[in-house]
Amino acid sequence: MVQLDLEFRGISLSYLGKYFEELGCIPITSSFPFIFKNSGWSAEIQNEEELSLTSIIKVNIIHIRFIADNEQLLNSVVRNYRYKTTRIGG
Repeated sequence: MVQLDLEFRGISLSYLGKYFEELGCIPITSSFPFIFKNSGWSAEIQNEEELSLTSIIKVNIIHIRFIADNEQLLNSVVRNYRYKTTRIGG
């Protein structure tokens, strides 16, 4: 069993959960930690914080733990998930 903890900023909690469902996960819980399971891997949306960049600008930070049966599967899941969370600025 291998795991990796990542944080995502500026993406809503509902979108992050939806991305797991798009990758074939089944939601197990409906409150923190939000747990999503798939064959050979799972993910936990552990918590959400708020970061104040200025007195007006605030950004959310969401901590996610990815857990997989092996390193190769973990890398594949994280790569696919990061693709869904990619934001292009302009």
